[in-house]
Amino acid sequence: MKRGKNYKNSIKNLDKSTSYSLTDGVEKVKELSYSKFVGSLEIHVDLKLPKDKDPKSLKGAISLPNTTSQKDVKIAVFCTPEKEQEAKKAGADIVGLDNLIKDIKAGKIDFDVAIATPDVMPKIAVLGKELGPKGLMPSPKNDTVTEDITSAVSEYKKGKQTFACDPSGVVHMSVGKLDLENEKLIENIHVAVEAIAEVIGKTPEFAIEKMHVAPTMGQSVKVVYSKE
Repeated sequence: MKRGKNYKNSIKNLDKSTSYSLTDGVEKVKELSYSKFVGSLEIHVDLKLPKDKDPKSLKGAISLPNTTSQKDVKIAVFCTPEKEQEAKKAGADIVGLDNLIKDIKAGKIDFDVAIATPDVMPKIAVLGKELGPKGLMPSPKNDTVTEDITSAVSEYKKGKQTFACDPSGVVHMSVGKLDLENEKLIENIHVAVEAIAEVIGKTPEFAIEKMHVAPTMGQSVKVVYSKE
C-alpha cells in the first residue's frame, strides 16, 4: 500500500515493535493522528476464542461513560403499523416494515442502527444477507430486538453503540474522540474491554490475545492491556 506524505511524517520516529502501556499508548496515538478533523480513538482487540465459539456469534452493545459530540445517529425501526407512532415519537428516523424491507433489498441502507420488535423478526430474517455483513441485523444480544422501542431509540441516540467480532476473531470499536482527556479515554477503554470480555464469558486477562489502539487516520500501536 502506498502511503502519503502525512503518514510517513507521522511515523518518522516511531518504533513499531514497541509495546506501550495503555496510558502511553493513548498519548502516542494522539501524536500519530494526522487528520485535519478531530478523529476518534479506536481499539482493535484480538480475542482468545474458545474452540466452540463462532466469532460471528460474539456481539454486544455498550454505552461509554465519556463522550464528545458525534454525528447524529440515524435509526431505523422495524415494527407493525400500531407501533409506528411510538417509534417516530421516540426519535426514530426511518419507521416501517414491508416498504423498509423492500428498500433494503434494493440496496437502500441509509441508517446506522436497526431496531425491531420481536414479532417482526421472522419477517425481516430475509435481510440477513444485506444487514448481517454490516453489523446492522437486530439482535437481542445488543438490545436491538425489544418491545420497549422508546428506551432503545433513546439509548442509541445518546451514543450507545453495538460491537461485533469479525471472522478472524477481532473486535474493532471506537471509544471516543481524540479531544477527550486521556483519563476519560482510558476509562472508556476499560468499560469497552469489560463488555467485550463479558460476551466471551471470561475476564479480560483471559479474553485478550493482543490489543492495538489507533487514530482514525494514523498508525496503530500495540498496548499491553492492564486495569491498573
